[in-house]
Amino acid sequence: MQKSSTFWVFWMSLAFTVVANADTTVDVAGLCQKIVQKLHSVSLEECQSFDFDTHKMTSVLNMPLLMKELKGAANKEVPKVLFIAGIHGDEYTSVSATFKWLKMLEQHHSGKFHWLFLPLANPDGLLRDTPQRMNEHGVDLNRNFPPQGQDSPSFAFWRAKDLKDPRRYPGPFPVSEPETKAIMAVIDTFKPDVIVSVHAPYDLLDFDGKAFAPEQLGPLKLKLLGTYPGSLGNYAWLKLNIPVITLELPHAGIMPSKSDIHDIWEDLVFWLKHEHPKIKSAQLKASSAS
Repeated sequence: MQKSSTFWVFWMSLAFTVVANADTTVDVAGLCQKIVQKLHSVSLEECQSFDFDTHKMTSVLNMPLLMKELKGAANKEVPKVLFIAGIHGDEYTSVSATFKWLKMLEQHHSGKFHWLFLPLANPDGLLRDTPQRMNEHGVDLNRNFPPQGQDSPSFAFWRAKDLKDPRRYPGPFPVSEPETKAIMAVIDTFKPDVIVSVHAPYDLLDFDGKAFAPEQLGPLKLKLLGTYPGSLGNYAWLKLNIPVITLELPHAGIMPSKSDIHDIWEDLVFWLKHEHPKIKSAQLKASSAS
């Protein structure tokens, strides 16, 4: 995979900020071995075939945060889509299904979109003997992003609304975790037009944005879950004006059928093709107004 000079300079600098204390060698092959031992629906050949890049991004335990970029057609400005899965380590299907979608994309990439995949944003949580939602520090990464507004800080919300549920602990302060820093750095550099985030097991579609939400992708139907301080959707939409589609698969441990996986992907691509111009127009208006 050919990298732009801008991306390369950025990631070289990130190596000193995100992994300054790293004491192990990043080993993508070794991580693939661990992934296939945990996720039986992913084969070693499949994982290795993607030729993942890491750009020195690592977790608390210095495991690489895998990344795969598929660029759009040369000399054309195409929509950018950031695809993130596995931010919760006990949602196995979010990672497994994303591997399937990435394989489908590689086989049928038309260049109409510029894609960037982070298929396992929380390797420490998934690859423990007993996988957990949180990262190695016990932090829910999907509550660790900067919250919007002083009246809704993540920690106060966790105490009052989540009743100090340890599975939803937002961390000692926003952006305390290396995985959160890495995701924010990717967003800042890649500048996606849309973010797709994959979770389980609520069996629905969620959407953070003003309008243009997909009503249904495959069997998943739109049902808004609300805004949570410190979540990726809260951060990307309310702070950065980037809409976020959240795919909530029906089960954390049972894969969707092949037909459902296919239909979700086909409907997502169809939605992106038809709704992206409207989203882009709304973003430009919001930027000019601010």
